[in-house]
Amino acid sequence: MWRTIDAHLRTVRLIPFLASSSSSSPLTLVHTVTTQLQLQTRSVFSNLSTLSLTGTLVSRSDSSFSAAAAASSSSVLCRRFGFLAARCFCSVSPAQTLDWNEPSSSPELGVGDGYDGTVDEDSRRAIPVRAYFFSTSVDLRRLVEQNKANFSPPTSRMTNYIVLKFGELCDPHGVGASLSGSDCCYMVVFQYGSIVLFNVREQDVDGYLKIVEKHASGLLPEMRKDEYEVREKPTLNTWMQGGLDYIMLQYLNIDGIRTIGSVLGQSIALDYYVRQVDGMVAEFTDINRGMETTGKFKMKRKKLFQLVGKANSNLADVILKLGLFERSDIAWKDAKYAQIWEYLRDEFELTQRFASLDFKLKFVEVIVALLWILSC
Repeated sequence: MWRTIDAHLRTVRLIPFLASSSSSSPLTLVHTVTTQLQLQTRSVFSNLSTLSLTGTLVSRSDSSFSAAAAASSSSVLCRRFGFLAARCFCSVSPAQTLDWNEPSSSPELGVGDGYDGTVDEDSRRAIPVRAYFFSTSVDLRRLVEQNKANFSPPTSRMTNYIVLKFGELCDPHGVGASLSGSDCCYMVVFQYGSIVLFNVREQDVDGYLKIVEKHASGLLPEMRKDEYEVREKPTLNTWMQGGLDYIMLQYLNIDGIRTIGSVLGQSIALDYYVRQVDGMVAEFTDINRGMETTGKFKMKRKKLFQLVGKANSNLADVILKLGLFERSDIAWKDAKYAQIWEYLRDEFELTQRFASLDFKLKFVEVIVALLWILSC
């Protein structure tokens, strides 16, 4: 994957040399750069043409095993064949629903002091985690004011998200309160628009999203969605263990919810911004093809400036709003949660996906500069 990015970067570095050494016109240079990028892109995805993905969309009437198998196989293919996106996202409209290493004791959720090791390690059900992105801003202050009874006080200095708790925890085996198997659920809401739900049943999702929607602005025409899973295993001989589309912990408490939620919230929002930039690259590609056919540049300067502004604002949102390079306060304080945070960032390939986004934006900048020369 990094070899592919390096190849792209080498293509961009050739631009100054081409501009200085070639006697060709700027129009020919634009076409040359675009052609090189297209050839590099085709090489990344050429291996995918021989694959046949079956069961990409799994009906809710299917068994849970079939849905998990389809999600797992598509995730493996994404990772092995060079996709920069770590997971397989899906788009749904708001009106639709398609479908490591020290033992510890839990201060809130998980293993209590009375645990004697007699609980069946598979007796606790998996905790579903669902991440959504359907707006670009949420008024957290008003959201807290109208849901004070459910508000969980912060355990860190981070102010760009809140946690709401609904229901009570259960203790089915007498080993300490657990989120697994209970009617309790948590909702982590981020100021930049992401929502992460813990232990919320599929049929109840819309109700919780509507709580946030009242305080959201910049609603998107389509909603981004991703799913993950947390498994509790008190007998696990290490603090955490990663798996395919899940993470296994000795217990899940509020700090774990905040840590996992922060990474999933960033991941689903980053997917939206990557698609925005992909749209701009496609638009410039159409412009270049038009110039190749007609030999004329017809875009007005106003439109050109708008594309530049959109590219810059997307990059600023990813760095500033999402806080993509800011380490979680909880991870700073406790090595256990630092392990979760680092593992999930690697699992969702946040660094690699940002590198891909940054490369595409640099490509847009180069094309804009060349088009500006043509418009003068």
